[in-house]
Amino acid sequence: MLNDTDVETIFERLRDAMPGRTADAKGPKDQPSPFRSCIGCMLSAQSLDRNTAAATTALFKLATTPEAMLALDDATIAAAIKPCGLYNMKARNIRKFCETLIGEHGGVVPDTREGLLKMPGIGRKCADIVMSFTFDADVIAVDTHVHRVCNRIGLTDAKTADKTAEQLVDRAPDWAHRDGHFWLIQFGKRICVARSPKCDICPVSDLCECYAAQQTEKDLDE
Repeated sequence: MLNDTDVETIFERLRDAMPGRTADAKGPKDQPSPFRSCIGCMLSAQSLDRNTAAATTALFKLATTPEAMLALDDATIAAAIKPCGLYNMKARNIRKFCETLIGEHGGVVPDTREGLLKMPGIGRKCADIVMSFTFDADVIAVDTHVHRVCNRIGLTDAKTADKTAEQLVDRAPDWAHRDGHFWLIQFGKRICVARSPKCDICPVSDLCECYAAQQTEKDLDE
């Protein structure tokens, strides 16, 4: 992994090169309440954005509170969220989430990572997304793009997104925790894409471990 100085330099360059958190940023799930944000995030697991949007739109036409959600049977919930896949499992998780929310929290979504992680259907990525976009906490939520970018560059050396998130807590400078998610995800979508990354216009290629390895291999082949 990169040393602390290089890590800070990378975040400084990404801050300067990427738009970051804009005034109208609403987050990946774009939901108006903590409850709906959690449900939207649960539905997004292994689902394309457009399919998640279709599922959340259909579901929230039927119910927008945990009480109203529990009034629906599992088959109705599953039918509404079918576009996002894994709909039977997600329907069960939604019911368990609502039951726990009402029974143990009085219907109020926990506003801490620890509290969110104790809720059925909520994993680390979902908890951090809700923390960042709903509760305005300074956390770097790690999705597929962020996980790929961090481990390709050398910011982390984790096998899973959850482990990447854990390492970023210690390795990212404190000032980068608030907007780091935005810089990394924008960088991953615009430049450090999964296939054929645009290394020729990358602002951090001189520090990137993957790029250095490629150059070394190229030199050996010549």
